Amino acid sequence: MTAPASTDAAAYVALGRVGKTYASPRGPVAALVDINLDIRPQEFVSVVGPSGCGKSTLLKLVAGLEGTTSGTIDIGGKPLDGTPDRLGVVFQRDVLLDWRTILDNVLLSIEFTRKPTADERARAVALLNRFGLGGFEHRFPWELSGGMRQRASICRALLADPDLLLMDEPFGALDAMTRDDLNIELAQIWQDTRKTLLFITHSIAEAVFLSDRVVMMSKAPGMVVDVITIDLPRPRLLAVRDTPEFAAYVHRIRHHFAELGIVKE
Repeated sequence: MTAPASTDAAAYVALGRVGKTYASPRGPVAALVDINLDIRPQEFVSVVGPSGCGKSTLLKLVAGLEGTTSGTIDIGGKPLDGTPDRLGVVFQRDVLLDWRTILDNVLLSIEFTRKPTADERARAVALLNRFGLGGFEHRFPWELSGGMRQRASICRALLADPDLLLMDEPFGALDAMTRDDLNIELAQIWQDTRKTLLFITHSIAEAVFLSDRVVMMSKAPGMVVDVITIDLPRPRLLAVRDTPEFAAYVHRIRHHFAELGIVKE
């Protein structure tokens, strides 16, 4: 059984009173307000909330793709200044380049800084094999299904061995069976590598299944309304979703959202 991240560990990602406001023709629009969140090293944290609550904006701020309007973000004990070192990002769309083979797409995460070594090419092939893409490394993205393309996108993010992995609804556009399959694979990858992982999702059940903690966000402007610790043993198989303990976590989160008027019970 894999132990959870230590509750005594110093935060690897620390957000202090973070706010984000956008300009618009009708005046400023607040996307995030007063976000306080610590993510410990090797912890899997999911963020759930209604559409438009600022989940993806939160991820972009942590990735250094956008700047905060207020507050601070520290990563690895240092103030965030641009894109963090040793970062991997997986978006909802796979963002593969159609004119490059799957293997060459995966190797892009290395090519941004230097020419990949023979060992890195071998590791890219090994990752593709692990994610069920063995034999497809020389195919092009347009020859693969959506689920296969997203697997390749995850391989690309993992190849550079990031310390911090950010995933923005990576399985949202996939069918239920493919989504279940990738949930299992991601849970196993995280258990093997223990990346610090911030995962954005609309699915309460997915968040409970994958996470050490689930962050609940309000309607826009987004605020953290609760953080739920998930005390379910690992490794987790899909069968855990049939247990009373799993159902209790899902009910607790859904009921809290219902009290806030975000969902109906």
